[in-house]
Amino acid sequence: MSTENCFRIQICQTTGWGGQPVRAPGHGGLGGAYDVNDPAYDPAERLKPVTTASRIRVTFNASVSDSLPWKFTPQQREVRVLPGETALAFYTATNKSDHDIIGVATYSVTPGQTAPYFSKIQCFCFEEQRLNAGETVDMPVFFYLDPDLLNDMNMRGVNEVTLSYTFFSKWLPILRIDPRGAELAQ
Repeated sequence: MSTENCFRIQICQTTGWGGQPVRAPGHGGLGGAYDVNDPAYDPAERLKPVTTASRIRVTFNASVSDSLPWKFTPQQREVRVLPGETALAFYTATNKSDHDIIGVATYSVTPGQTAPYFSKIQCFCFEEQRLNAGETVDMPVFFYLDPDLLNDMNMRGVNEVTLSYTFFSKWLPILRIDPRGAELAQ
């Protein structure tokens, strides 16, 4: 991944730009209403389902860069969660090539105003995923929607969130030419 892409990803994760969910622990949607350095702060408080709220439909989307010969799909179309309720979803990736490949996934959520409230507990994104030739793997995503979304006027009427992942090859293939003129992937 280029330095420029890494820098862009870090900015988007920190600010929530481009639908990138904020990754800071205890971020809440209130811009720092929760001080993670406060000894009284308990992150488990964010994980209490708000049973008086309506369930929010979370749909799943998957795509792959043209340069990556993988098949990548969500295993489920949707889940319905309460704010504060944890959910587990799975994606499946298959390396359709005859050589091992390392991929890296980016993700976003839409609509954009939901990004500060979408919290990943565990995910495969931004980490190298090595798939051997022909290998198929399941990849979990463990997440919740921060209950603070209920206090945000911009979230009124939002009853559906889409989680989208795109996988990219860590390296673009380098072509070598053998002495006979045939191209060889490296």
